[in-house]
Amino acid sequence: MVSKKQFSRRQFMAGTAAAMTFSIVPRHVLGGPGRTPPSEKINLAGIGIGGVGHGQLQSCDKQNAQIVALCDVDDKYAAKSYQKWPQARRYRDYRQLLESEKDIDAVYVGTPDHTHALITIAALRKGKHVCCVKPLTRTIYECRRVVAEARKANVFTQVTASANSTEAGCRTCEMIWDGAIGDVHEVHIWSNRPLWPQGMTRPKGADPIPDTFDWDLWLGPARIRPFKDKWPPEHLTLDQINSGRSWQLAVYHPWNFRGWWDFGTGALGDMGCHHFNIPMRALKMGHPSSISATSTKVMSESAPLASIVTWKFPAREGMPPLKAVWYDGGIKPPRPSELESGRDLPQSAVLYVGDKGKMLDRRIIPESKMKAYTMPPKTLKRRGGTWSEWFEAMRGGQSAACQFNWAGPLTEIVLLGNIAIRTGKRIDWDGENMRITNDSDANKYIKEPYHNGWSLEI
Repeated sequence: MVSKKQFSRRQFMAGTAAAMTFSIVPRHVLGGPGRTPPSEKINLAGIGIGGVGHGQLQSCDKQNAQIVALCDVDDKYAAKSYQKWPQARRYRDYRQLLESEKDIDAVYVGTPDHTHALITIAALRKGKHVCCVKPLTRTIYECRRVVAEARKANVFTQVTASANSTEAGCRTCEMIWDGAIGDVHEVHIWSNRPLWPQGMTRPKGADPIPDTFDWDLWLGPARIRPFKDKWPPEHLTLDQINSGRSWQLAVYHPWNFRGWWDFGTGALGDMGCHHFNIPMRALKMGHPSSISATSTKVMSESAPLASIVTWKFPAREGMPPLKAVWYDGGIKPPRPSELESGRDLPQSAVLYVGDKGKMLDRRIIPESKMKAYTMPPKTLKRRGGTWSEWFEAMRGGQSAACQFNWAGPLTEIVLLGNIAIRTGKRIDWDGENMRITNDSDANKYIKEPYHNGWSLEI
């Protein structure tokens, strides 16, 4: 077990600061494997390669990676990746891959949320660099364990949240810090997700498990339940039935795991790491003090159809107390009066509210104020985003902007929002001690039990 003392606020903030300090460190002074010269390919293994993993492995391929091993529990879903990289050795069980593939430098993890921690920690303990799809983990306890293991392994990590180090991210930070809209006291963030089913109950019955799919390995540490392939017609809308998109009809796999609490983290968990990443940097978010939520009907097993979540952050680093509000399921914040007539709010965006004005993403509104504003100097280094940053780090450059030290606190913010959704209560958060102080029963969501013999403990 990792003691609470290991997760002090000082370490939380130190890790956050370290993640955003972009100094180039010579490879020879760093521990861990993978001292790869820029001219050489990095030997990469992909675990979870049938969905977003296929496209993201192609992004790795463009960074001069050598895809040497692939792992997926579904041979049919992974077929396109197997065909794309026929030279790669194939596995179903990630444990066999990590045990057999001694010469890999790095591991990409693209599995459902509920297995991120297990696979990531196993790879870190083998001394491998790791890139994990967002969110980093499904629970806060897992998140702290993963961050601690990454620090111990001293390897290079990355999470696939939308980068805060690109032109857009850096320009937003520079404008906020320049006082473009004064002191920011509110930020409103919204997404057009979910695009997958939410607000549902578990369908009855069981379907035959295909020979090409290992349901038990897919379940991993989640509670055992019967395999269901497609939704019964009575659960579907006519549009879904006629859509021709087979993933819409799936119950758990592929893709639709996101709406189930046992496997995913809902719209907030899936998209929050994307949309919070730039505001977290620009507004220097640390631990929130309290979180509350309202939503459509909360089901015991699935995320709601729509939700609004509010975080309160104390004053920090010369910035006033902050209220952050998240909206999903088609809900948007009230239309700001500064927005020009005939101009609609985007489907997904960030609205910063300051005491001297408002910014929609990185544009002051109305546009006339943006045109009158003198942009500050470009003081932050612009970087290439998820893939180039991870590979740059592995080749001796600076650490990726969304390495685990940064992605851990980012992930915790959205996971705390999910706890507020599931309880329907305001929760008061003691981040230093990883504890909800005003509702002891809500602490059960911080660390949820593993099943079927799986464990994070050594």
